[in-house]
Amino acid sequence: MPLRTLSGKHTDPRKGRGAGVNPEGRFEKVDREAFDDGWQAGVEEETVALKTVITDERAKSIIARNDSPDIPFTQSINPYQGCEHGCIYCYARPSHAYRNLSPGIDFETRIFAKTNAAELLRRELSKPGYRCELIALGANTDPYQPAERSRGITRGILEVCAEFNQPVGIVTKSALVERDIDILAPMAIKGLAEVFVSVTTLDHELARRMEPRCTAPLRRLQAVRALAEAGIPAGVMVAPVIPFLNDHEIEAIVDAAAAHGARRAAYILMRLPYEVKTLFRDWLERHYPLKAAHVMSRVHMMRGGRDNDPEFGSRMRGEGEFADLLKQRFNIACKKAGLNQARRGEGDNDGNKRDTTQFRVPGAAQQGSLF
Repeated sequence: MPLRTLSGKHTDPRKGRGAGVNPEGRFEKVDREAFDDGWQAGVEEETVALKTVITDERAKSIIARNDSPDIPFTQSINPYQGCEHGCIYCYARPSHAYRNLSPGIDFETRIFAKTNAAELLRRELSKPGYRCELIALGANTDPYQPAERSRGITRGILEVCAEFNQPVGIVTKSALVERDIDILAPMAIKGLAEVFVSVTTLDHELARRMEPRCTAPLRRLQAVRALAEAGIPAGVMVAPVIPFLNDHEIEAIVDAAAAHGARRAAYILMRLPYEVKTLFRDWLERHYPLKAAHVMSRVHMMRGGRDNDPEFGSRMRGEGEFADLLKQRFNIACKKAGLNQARRGEGDNDGNKRDTTQFRVPGAAQQGSLF
């Protein structure tokens, strides 16, 4: 498989894929790299479209828990590992290294579907010691990526959540979320559901290069409108914000979100952990060579001189003058658009605060009130 190396010797950005390289994961003991031995000089190599391989598997557990101080939820579910959307900046890419697969093209083409997710969730929610807190879907990989059309794993999870009155928060880049409005709307009436649609850019060409298999930006905004019209609290994630590529669009995206019925908006500065920094740099040199140095220079200014800052408190927003300016711009834009305003009955403007008091285990005897 001819792959573009960091030296630029080979160019093979597979059509419809975000990554142009397939580097070994950080746990591999052997490193492989494409090498031009001269035999193919002057010969154009045919670029073959890569097919997506979906592997069904039975997971051993389904709810992931975290205690990160800068993440507004403690529970999450990822119905799939790997993501066909192919977003070059995806911070979940390094997780494929744990399977001895590449965070590059493998992450986009080797998808693992947790077919028993609903079964495991029902079992977990039924445990006497389970403490109800919001469950986030889409914290790592997209729960509505293309595999969901045939597998329906996310829908099965939502059906269980609706049955237990378990609150959920969803983040997705796909208009496929509209399919599940019939489940989400009744949950939203009870204060049990909210959906954030990630809108990284309004520029169709940038979106095509940066997140090649995602729903088009305008179509995502239409999904926000469909959710809002169905009574489902909808928000927009401007994530990630990338200097000199999409940071100038913050105000436009916020205004478009408000115009399509969004209640809330949030942003995250681009993160480049582990192998992602190599993949992003390669992508940047291939698609925007004249901007590459400027982009990374500004990233370093907002990341303490590094490609990535893993520290709690700064990893989501960055630090320094430019990070502060970005935060001010975003807050001003949201205020002008009327987003992130507390509404009666919602308690605060944190979209991850859902009602946990209605949780119940179906068929279980309910303890009556003492008064």
